[in-house]
Amino acid sequence: MMKTLYGYQFAGIIPARYSSSRFPGKPLAIIGDRTMIQRVYEQASRSLDIVYVATDNTAIYETVIRFGGRALMTSPDHQSGTDRCAEAVNILTTEKGLKIDVVVNIQGDEPFIRPEQIELLASCFSDKSVGLATLVRKAGPEDDITNPNHPKVIMDISGNAIYFSRAAIPYIRNAEFSQWTTMHTYYLHIGLYAYKTSILSRITSLPQSLLEKSESLEQNRWVENGFKIRTAVTEWESLCIDTPDDLILANKLLNDFK
Repeated sequence: MMKTLYGYQFAGIIPARYSSSRFPGKPLAIIGDRTMIQRVYEQASRSLDIVYVATDNTAIYETVIRFGGRALMTSPDHQSGTDRCAEAVNILTTEKGLKIDVVVNIQGDEPFIRPEQIELLASCFSDKSVGLATLVRKAGPEDDITNPNHPKVIMDISGNAIYFSRAAIPYIRNAEFSQWTTMHTYYLHIGLYAYKTSILSRITSLPQSLLEKSESLEQNRWVENGFKIRTAVTEWESLCIDTPDDLILANKLLNDFK
């Protein structure tokens, strides 16, 4: 398992809040014989020695403690998982005395996250200039690139993100839409982040930006403020549980992800 890599101490934080407009209490939803938050925690722990759930809900906290995991209570006022990660890191470093150089933000609603994806993300930090990293996946024929719930990203030639959008980007001029995916490789954003702790404290102190507000994508705040986000391309799909229907699908697909 990964603790020290490329000279950095890594830790995983799983932000998990109870409130959700589309699926309240989803971290406690049952997939097979375990809660979703337990599945996420166990998958993350296959790659990382240090993993904590950061939550604002006592039921989630107690659930994690009962299955033998580690958890922290954090403020209910955070606007994003990144903000919750920042508070968790502050607690772990100042109150618990842990040394953490790089934090992996693992989405609490992706129970099938693969250890290989976390390790791929961590590999971005072999380049000492990298302070922020995330994963992307090539869109396949089955992917609807117009779906606003699946953000797209364009990158520069060094693999740094240029922009994230809910729209299909880039726009292919003088071509029928049905031809776009045959003329260009589109990339979907996978919501798994890693940050150097020094960078995390800086990006969470920034005010919301215009591009962030327009797309409702916090990573555009970082780009708009001049931070580079290195990307790595994963071949694995992930299933994000946003609705009760997604939970039904997750239970149907459970054996396929073992």
